[in-house]
Amino acid sequence: MREAWLLGRACLLASGVEAGGLEAEVLLRHVLGLGRAALYLAWKRPITPAAWERFRALLEERARGRPVPYLVGYREFMGVELRVDERVLIPRPETEILVEFLLNVLQGLAEARVIDVGTGSGAIAVALARFLPQVRVLAVDLSADALAVARENAARHRVAERITFARGDLLAPARRRGWNQVDAIASNPPYVDPANAGTLPQEVRHEPAVALLAAEGGTAFHARLAVEGPPLLRPGGWLAVEVGAGQAQAVSELFARVGTLGQIRAVNDLAGIPRVVAARRR
Repeated sequence: MREAWLLGRACLLASGVEAGGLEAEVLLRHVLGLGRAALYLAWKRPITPAAWERFRALLEERARGRPVPYLVGYREFMGVELRVDERVLIPRPETEILVEFLLNVLQGLAEARVIDVGTGSGAIAVALARFLPQVRVLAVDLSADALAVARENAARHRVAERITFARGDLLAPARRRGWNQVDAIASNPPYVDPANAGTLPQEVRHEPAVALLAAEGGTAFHARLAVEGPPLLRPGGWLAVEVGAGQAQAVSELFARVGTLGQIRAVNDLAGIPRVVAARRR
């Protein structure tokens, strides 16, 4: 197994994958169905020819740019294993910052209703429902394919009964269903400027463009949420959105122009980069 990993690492490093050793290990463990400790306990054993061929095929796909989560079919998010494929954006640590903020502001409520706009894999909705037994979530997405993935994740983690899924544009499904006076509206909207699409890493280009790209320098959806969100919030409710690096000031200004929003704040990641902007309904 060590020899297979060494060859896999060399292959990925040669193709430009910076974390070649780690990704080769993840792919090898996936093929063998082993946890990390079990892999190292069997480190000196050979792998079967069939396992080697499968491992080699995955290495070739990764070398061509397909992301590891799509190759293995899952991504861990907030300690929850979510199924993912090319129908949805791969959940990222930045979105965990958004969920952690929501957990903090919602945890004291006896009941809570949250709208998750652009749910994708269901990462935000499923994590909130798992950590807050009192929460009810309306998970919205324009993509029927994405909603199918989100439903699967909700069912897999036994929170489907507390999540309502709806297809539609931004907050239109919430208005149709009478979801108002909610405690929070959360969104990880598309925020990549289309002008920068060509500079995205190769693996990111495998993800659905509709979940990545937004006009107005990447803030078009933030601008719409700033206008459409507050009427659906209860007084004291939160509008919280993920933002791209360098966008926090622009999004904060969008929120500041809305007379019903106050207490605008930005939440940084571990590198000190603002990744979440939140505002409270007056």
